[in-house]
Amino acid sequence: MATTLSLSIVSSVFVIPYVTPHPIAFEIGPLSVRWYGLAYMTGLLLGWLYIKQLLKNQRLWDGPPPLSSDHADSMLLWATIGVVIGGRLGFVLFYEPSYFLQHPEEVLAIWHGGMAFHGGLVGTGVAMWLFARLNRVAFLTVTDVVSAAVPIGLFFGRIANFINAEVVGRVTNVPWAMVFPDAGPDPRHPSQLYEAMLEGIVLFLIIRYFTHNRRSLRWPGYTTGLFLTGYGIARIICEFYREYDPSQFFSPAPYVTTGMIYSVPMVLLGLYFLFVSRYRAESAAITKGKKSAG
Repeated sequence: MATTLSLSIVSSVFVIPYVTPHPIAFEIGPLSVRWYGLAYMTGLLLGWLYIKQLLKNQRLWDGPPPLSSDHADSMLLWATIGVVIGGRLGFVLFYEPSYFLQHPEEVLAIWHGGMAFHGGLVGTGVAMWLFARLNRVAFLTVTDVVSAAVPIGLFFGRIANFINAEVVGRVTNVPWAMVFPDAGPDPRHPSQLYEAMLEGIVLFLIIRYFTHNRRSLRWPGYTTGLFLTGYGIARIICEFYREYDPSQFFSPAPYVTTGMIYSVPMVLLGLYFLFVSRYRAESAAITKGKKSAG
């Protein structure tokens, strides 16, 4: 049963009430399914279906798609393992190592929240590398189709953050500010929703434009570069609205945060992929043209 937690006036501006849903979405016998886990699973399943759609669309590829529908089915399991293990370990090691050293029993309690995207990215990258090696397929092709689908999971992941009232925003008096539980009486930016919009919807649409209008999947690594660059920039922007936490591992200043520091290498790596993939594609086109002329 939902309960309204707050509705107040700050600086003559109405604050939108934050409504807390019951943490359990539904129960089947002794099994309880929480909204937090349901949001993550929804993102993974929709991302999997989207990858299957990309692989069925031969217009996006030069010749037959390099991966099969069966590959996509296997990738779902590998991606899930990578996201869960990497995301949790990333949160434990990258963001709150001191807390978990004092409370090691909480390391596995993912139902309490606490998943780090950068850790999930590393975990998924390792999982996709192992998948590509075992299935003898091109690693960059795997990362390209996964990158095209990741913003779907990011959208639902940020909705999960919002449901759990975690990673809240900075104090503000904007009309859409919210008072979050366990975050004090002050209204704050709903930064989780900003991230759901930028990292999820906007990034998805940008990548879809390139995959479907520019056919970027023909250039191995380019879609991966788009994702890394786009996410890194979106995350850096959103960090200006997130609450600053000086206890995190890298938090040198209120406007130079841990999330920003971890995102800068993503942007640089993304730009590298963009440059190299286009250079290789143009070189291959020149070579092909010379052979045709000869």
